Amino acid sequence: MHLPGNNRPQPPEILAPAGNKASFLAALASGADAVYCGMKRFSARMEAKNFSLEELDCLTKLAHGMGVKVYVAFNSLLKTVDLNRAANFLNALSRWIKPDGLIIQDLSLISLARQTGFAGEIHLSTLANVSFPAALNLVREQYGIDRVVVPRELNIDEIKALAKACPDGLGLEVFVHGALCYGVSGRCYWSSFFGGKSGLRGRCVQPCRRLYTQRGQKQRFFSCQDLSLDVLSKVLLSIPKVRAWKIEGRKKGPHYVYHTVKAYKIMRDFGSDPEKKKFALSLLEISLGRTGTHYNFLPQRPQNPVNVKGQTGSGLLVGKLQGTGKKPYLIPKVELFPGDTLRLGYEDEPWHATQTVSKYIPKRGRLYLKLAIKRRPAKAAPVFLTDRKESHKRLWSELEKKLANIPASKVNLQEIKARLPRKSFKKGPSFEINIYRIPKNVKIKGQETGCWLSAQSHKGMPGRLYTKTWWFLPPAVWPDGENDLKSLVTLALKKGGRNFILNAPWQRAFFTDMTENRKSGRRLNLWAGPFCNLTNPLSIDALISLGFSGAIVSPELSSKDYLVLPKQSPLPLGIVLSGNWPLCVSRIISKNIREKELFISPRGEQAWGRSYGSDFWVYPNWKLDIKKKKDELIRAGYRLFVHLAEPLPKGVKLKDRPGMWNWDLELR
Repeated sequence: MHLPGNNRPQPPEILAPAGNKASFLAALASGADAVYCGMKRFSARMEAKNFSLEELDCLTKLAHGMGVKVYVAFNSLLKTVDLNRAANFLNALSRWIKPDGLIIQDLSLISLARQTGFAGEIHLSTLANVSFPAALNLVREQYGIDRVVVPRELNIDEIKALAKACPDGLGLEVFVHGALCYGVSGRCYWSSFFGGKSGLRGRCVQPCRRLYTQRGQKQRFFSCQDLSLDVLSKVLLSIPKVRAWKIEGRKKGPHYVYHTVKAYKIMRDFGSDPEKKKFALSLLEISLGRTGTHYNFLPQRPQNPVNVKGQTGSGLLVGKLQGTGKKPYLIPKVELFPGDTLRLGYEDEPWHATQTVSKYIPKRGRLYLKLAIKRRPAKAAPVFLTDRKESHKRLWSELEKKLANIPASKVNLQEIKARLPRKSFKKGPSFEINIYRIPKNVKIKGQETGCWLSAQSHKGMPGRLYTKTWWFLPPAVWPDGENDLKSLVTLALKKGGRNFILNAPWQRAFFTDMTENRKSGRRLNLWAGPFCNLTNPLSIDALISLGFSGAIVSPELSSKDYLVLPKQSPLPLGIVLSGNWPLCVSRIISKNIREKELFISPRGEQAWGRSYGSDFWVYPNWKLDIKKKKDELIRAGYRLFVHLAEPLPKGVKLKDRPGMWNWDLELR
């Protein structure tokens, strides 16, 4: 993409977050090129206030009048019961609001967008886990995707590798600032496993940020600092396929949005000017985020984002609690203004509290805190400034006046039904598969054997077993591992392998001949695996054009969702019936955590972690186990039942506790 009339690449958009009206206006006032926001449903940040259709209508008109694009984050997993409601919302977006694009992770949204006549771009969220170069042609050619939001785990060389493989019509979006998740996006089930609140549905309660105990040491082993590329972001200017610099923070206030957008706009446009660069860095320092890290961006100088001795709370540390008894007070290191929000302590501490400043307090002045809390705060508890409104509100007060004069459309939700696919497969007998890390010639009546695909499993696999074995591909593939995995797939095919379970739809790119192994003449049997996070018939239908023979559904669902799905699925279905399912897969290994040893959560839940290749897998110390529901699932129409056999570390003994996960819950 180039500017008209010259050969200079068009600069990337500065893409601002907005979780409420004030933050949206702050983004416009700061000069953002585009704003992304969510609605009150179907967003991966449901803890943000988000927008009603009427609010979004007026704000979009205001933004478009200023030449600013608006992207709507529709990036939640959809259950079958959600599809009609999602179609209604998309229809309203298409008819009245007309945003410039949708950000999605669930492939059903591609079909729903077409059904409702949506004319904007479709962007694949980082939750969709498009993480390796070979995937890009597939997402463009098969689904017409316009932009891919790349994982935050990638370094600059890996981003360049994706850009080099990027086909015409497809752009990349790169995070430059904001919160980091410990787990790989789209591969974290921690919040769901510990309480039914799915991060893939925007309900994450951030269990990774809690204090955990191992060997008597209580630390935040998994709590990441914020990503902040700051001056390093200028390296991205040399990559034309990077169409947007994305700032994370839809739960943050207008102060954060205004300052971060201003800072990155200066670094994009005037990054070679030392004084302006210095000013931009000063804006980031007071933006009220967490301590920043460059993370993996520079491969020669990676930074581990987990610092157990550093600050893990968001906001600017302004002092510590002083005084005793009923009159605790703060001597702030900075000026405080009316409307400022303070947080005492960290959010996972039972005594933490927030307070709004009611009057101006000078630097080194004294502010008495009125704390309506039952438990006494810790001595010298830290106090953070988490939001600041009044001192900068004048910057967007004119925009608020313009917004008030924009007439709202009479947006209404028409009751329309999503067009679901027809069932087109023949019923067959059910069967079970045991998936092992290393090959095992185990013969159990009515069961088949599978194995994680790896160099180790190839070494231990007798040639006669290749055809019978189900090969289970990894859930995360990084650019530096793409060729290795492709070679492993090729070797398995050469030796007669025909049954493969792919744990991302894009892994179909490793099977250049979609239906035939030419040497043997046998059809390939490709199933979408449980890490594909499939939760509704339309997302399953999207896999048919890729040549999939069946689909193993997400293990997060409730019984109600499981039992309705086979009635409308266009492909045969499988389910994980038992085994060690990870809380998350991460590219981060804290120096302070011991592998293969138990650690304990504040609520007494046990877990342990181990490395496979460059990834760190965190497991709960009990199994997922819904075996007693097998007959019910067979009656519902499930055919394939998977058991995951994870070798236990020495000294780790699994707890005997129910492993029903969300079976009896209403997944939120």
